[in-house]
Amino acid sequence: MPARAPDQALTGKTSVDARAFCGFQDRFFRDSWQIFRSVPTEEVPFWADVVLGFRKMTEAELKKFPQHVFGHAFTTLKCESPTYLPWLEKRLKGSGVLILTRRIGDLWELHPSFDIVVNCSGLGSRQLAGDSKIFPVRGQVLRVQAPWVKHFIRDGSGLTYIYPGISNVILGGTRQKGDWNLSPDAEISRDIFSRCCALEPSLHGACDIREKVGLRPFRPGLRLQTELLAQDGRRLPVVHHYGHGSGGISVHWGTALEAASLVGECVRALRTPSSKSKL
Repeated sequence: MPARAPDQALTGKTSVDARAFCGFQDRFFRDSWQIFRSVPTEEVPFWADVVLGFRKMTEAELKKFPQHVFGHAFTTLKCESPTYLPWLEKRLKGSGVLILTRRIGDLWELHPSFDIVVNCSGLGSRQLAGDSKIFPVRGQVLRVQAPWVKHFIRDGSGLTYIYPGISNVILGGTRQKGDWNLSPDAEISRDIFSRCCALEPSLHGACDIREKVGLRPFRPGLRLQTELLAQDGRRLPVVHHYGHGSGGISVHWGTALEAASLVGECVRALRTPSSKSKL
């Protein structure tokens, strides 16, 4: 499936249980500024008590952004997805999980080999689950070398952002609904670079600029529910777990726990003294 746009830094938008990352090394804290061109309706957002050290930006800090009149300052957690995801896979394998790779065109192809299916196919759910509500939101970003940039900087609209990581800095971005194009657009890249340089002029000295494109699996509401498929007297419980949009890294641990709980309910419903579930 197409990758999601790589702009899922853990900003103040949602919370993450830091205990989930115990043993994972490529996560760290970053000081952050979220800036606004006008004072927002809610000067103190709902997530203010989730991040560390939340406060309003000082006048001295705002002088760095002459086009902005208000801002939030806080410290938050940054997770490096390119290393975090392999770490998760290694953890699964270490717990005895067998990972198989195969292409399917219908969830029924998994019956009767498996008693329960968890559908995390993202945009693939348009076909596999017949879900026309899920659609791509194209994201294009730049990865640049600018090791002197240490602050997260995010425009209040969320469209322009600067996320420094361990090995590079992510500059973004775009939100193009219904666009399946995975090829970088040079004009969009120039616009992203220009917008980010307006916030952090030192980025004019950035080097090794690389374009990245991904498709966010958006849906008007995350789908996290159980569906019982039935065909010719046969039944296949399916736990749907997709539609996270651009917030997958921020909320994944909590929604995974909810999905696991639903799987547990399916197991209990299937279990009889003579049955053996194959998960």
